[in-house]
Parts: sequence; C-alpha cells; structure tokens
Amino acid sequence: MNQQQLLARRRSAGFAAFFFSGICAISSGVVVSLLQEQYGFAYGVTGTLLSLMSLGNLAAGFVSGVLPGVLGMKPSVLLLSLGYLVGYGLMGFTGAVPLLAVGFFLAGCAKGQVINTCTVLVGNSSSDRTRGMNIMHSCYACGALLCPFLIAAAARAGDKAPLLLLAILGGLLWAVFALTPMEEAGGKKGGGRIDWSFLRSARFWLLVGLIFCQNAAETSVTGWMVTYFKDSGIIAGALSTYTVTVMWGATLIARMLIAFVFPFRNPRRAMVGMGAGCIVTYLGLMLARSQTPAILLLFLFAFAMAGMNPTAVAAAGRMTTVTSIAILLPAASLGAIVMPWIIGVVAEYAGLTAGMASNIVPCVGMLVFAVLVARLPEEENA
Repeated sequence: MNQQQLLARRRSAGFAAFFFSGICAISSGVVVSLLQEQYGFAYGVTGTLLSLMSLGNLAAGFVSGVLPGVLGMKPSVLLLSLGYLVGYGLMGFTGAVPLLAVGFFLAGCAKGQVINTCTVLVGNSSSDRTRGMNIMHSCYACGALLCPFLIAAAARAGDKAPLLLLAILGGLLWAVFALTPMEEAGGKKGGGRIDWSFLRSARFWLLVGLIFCQNAAETSVTGWMVTYFKDSGIIAGALSTYTVTVMWGATLIARMLIAFVFPFRNPRRAMVGMGAGCIVTYLGLMLARSQTPAILLLFLFAFAMAGMNPTAVAAAGRMTTVTSIAILLPAASLGAIVMPWIIGVVAEYAGLTAGMASNIVPCVGMLVFAVLVARLPEEENA
C-alpha cells in the first residue's frame, strides 16, 4: 500500500467511524427521553445522565492523548471505542440509575475517543483541512439525521430494541477501527519529545473557549430539545422525536455547502457571523409557541451553528497532533458537561422553559470568542 492509498484509507475510516458515532452519540438525547418516560426520572436525573456522557467524553479525550504512548495507538483506540457497544448494551438490560450512569459514561468515553482519533486521521490525511473537517462532520450529521428513524423502527420490536441496535452499531464502529492501519497516524511512533508549545498560544486557548461554548450550546439542544418540546406541548407525541432529524438535516446541508459549494474565504469572519446567527435564532426558538415556527427556528439555529466546530478545529492548523487535540477537544467538551446539568438544575426549580432559556449564555460566548479570534494578528491565524 503506497502513501496516498494509506492516507485515503485513513480518511475513509475517519468518515465511516464518525458516521456511526453520529448515530450513537446523538441518539443519547432520544434515549434519555425514552428512559425518562419508561422509568419516570426527574429532570435532575436526566440532566445528570447527559452530563455523565459528556464526562466520559472528557475523560476519554485526555486518556486518548496519553494511552497510545503506553499501549500504542491502535490498541488504545480499540479499548476506548468499546464504550458504545458496552454502554448501550448495559442500558438495554437495566433501569437502575447507577448502572445507567455507567452506561452513559462508557458511551461518552467512546464518543471522546472517536472524536480525537477521527480528527487526527482525517486532519493529517487531508490536503485541505477545512474541507476535510467539514466532510467528516457531515458524516456525523448523516448519522445523527438517521438516528430517530432507526430508533423508531427498532422500537416496534420492543422497548429495549433501540438500545440493543445502538450497541450493534457501536460494534460496527469498533470493527472499522480494527481494520484500519493507524499506528503512526498521529505522528512518529513513541519515543519522540512531545511539543507543548501550543499551550503558549493565545489562538489555542481562544479556540478552546469557542469550542467550549459551541459544545455547551449544541449538546444542550440535542440532549434537551426533545424533552422540552414534549413537556411544553409545542410539538406533541412521537413527532417531537423527529426534531433531531430537523436539526441534523440542517447541519448536514450547511456543512456540505461549506465543503463543496461555498467554502469560507475568511474563516475568522465566518465564525463571527455564525456566532451572531446562533444568538438570533436561539432567542427566536425560545419565543416560539407553536409547531411550525419552532421547527423553522430549530432548523435555522442548527444551520447557523453547523460550521462552527469543524472550522474552529481546522483553525488549529499545524498544532493538530495527538497531544494538542487531546487537550483542545476534551477541555472544550467541559461545556457539554456543565450546560446540560445546569439546565436540569434550573428546570427543577424554575421550570424547563427557564432551563432552556439559560442556554443563551454559551450562544453569546461563541460570538465573544469568535470576535477575539478574528482580532488576532493575521499571522496568528495562519
């Protein structure tokens, strides 16, 4: 296998793994809603389960930057990527909150490992990083787009069937990594001195802040919006589950347009525009009280946010290594831990509408950090 074939194979593996991860990760919002209905969980328990998934994401993100130096890249990837298979399998066999908590944590571990590994596989195997990242995240959006349909189809076979299906898909994701050559995908194998210079870069930490806010806002919407629409009566019954499809359909359209039709000429300015768009559309979403405006504004919110994460990650440029990604993405994923939990706590005391309204804070944060990144000297953003 020549070098070009090797790079193409790694890119393809990154795309395929991120597709399966899109199904498994985004299904958590639908799954937690189903579990809440089945077992009668309080909002606080629901928020805690979602946050535990994000905590697993964080933990695996950091570990995936260290473990390859001990086990090698492929063995560490195969170990951590078992989380979807084991986590959803566990959820399918129990309703005990402590065991469900372990299941969500393990699923989060798989999510964190997949994000880090695919970012390195695709980023270091693509001649155009921004395009490669947007295609990779489009694969994630495709998986997210399909998840409500797959869950609805599986649910016809019983309450546990959706969880067992997700476990099987997690097994397929593991198989993709098992068949992919990757020992040197993130750089030289072992023994080299780790370059920590990225920690002194203002650009690096501003990108951490930007992706932190993006993760907080996006995870809160994907995790809570189905429950919010059901409980508020804006979109009733099974139809509310398909709002996930609306959101990820918009995300897929936007990312494919960025990758193939309207590539960003000035990514920094584009991120500022996306941040402003998120604020306006989320405020509109919180004011919506009927089905049609709510669906339209959810679509526009997802469309506005779609390019933020891949564009920000691509902006890391030459800093993209196993080590830097193992700091950047997990640190930024703290937003996905904190915000769903905050929404659950606020909902317990002031109602779910107030909890969802609090998500405007990370939306504003995205705009602030995007402006700060745009104001850096040109050479800092090269």
